[in-house]
Amino acid sequence: MQFHDRRQAGRELAGRLRIQQEQGALPDPVVLALPRGGVTVAQEVARALNAPLDVLVVRKIGAPFQRELGVGAIVGDDEPLYDERALQQLGLTEKTLAPVVERERKELHRRERLYRQGRPAPALTGRTAIVVDDGLATGSTARAALRYVRRQQPQRLVLAVPVCSPEAAELMQAEADEVVCLQRPVTFMAVGLCYERFEQLTDEDVLKALHMTADH
Repeated sequence: MQFHDRRQAGRELAGRLRIQQEQGALPDPVVLALPRGGVTVAQEVARALNAPLDVLVVRKIGAPFQRELGVGAIVGDDEPLYDERALQQLGLTEKTLAPVVERERKELHRRERLYRQGRPAPALTGRTAIVVDDGLATGSTARAALRYVRRQQPQRLVLAVPVCSPEAAELMQAEADEVVCLQRPVTFMAVGLCYERFEQLTDEDVLKALHMTADH
């Protein structure tokens, strides 16, 4: 079943998480959106949980001959996290991907500066960190994000997405304390196909969402 748009998916996801919060399973939550697509979803979650919303910029490392084909991901100044099997299958090495990583790192820092506007990243130690995206296909960006957040020593680490491939959901079980996923289609093709409306979001959309949640 398709979601109408990211906002509706976010409300449904928020409903599931709100039940957990009422049961005391999500103490002192902070919501971390993977921009750009995850921000609209996360906005609904943060509002329902009365939690602060922030962004965690992750960049996919795409194959040089096909950018959309993800073979890894980067967060902050961390070393790239590669899908070793994908590298072998495609005959790629870390050396051949170095220019791609450099380009994506520049874009990552550009977005961090723009979205943060001088604000420090939220302290996560001892809190419930809820990482939110609009969906998982391979899970490469989510895996990099979760490992980065784990090192901040949250008390509990939750990955929350409206839809994910069964394979990605399985992989993420080892990375998060809990994976909350509303739909896991057996024949998963692409995240965008799980939505009736799946428009590309802009930097302005992200900033607007962050400001609206801060004012809430």
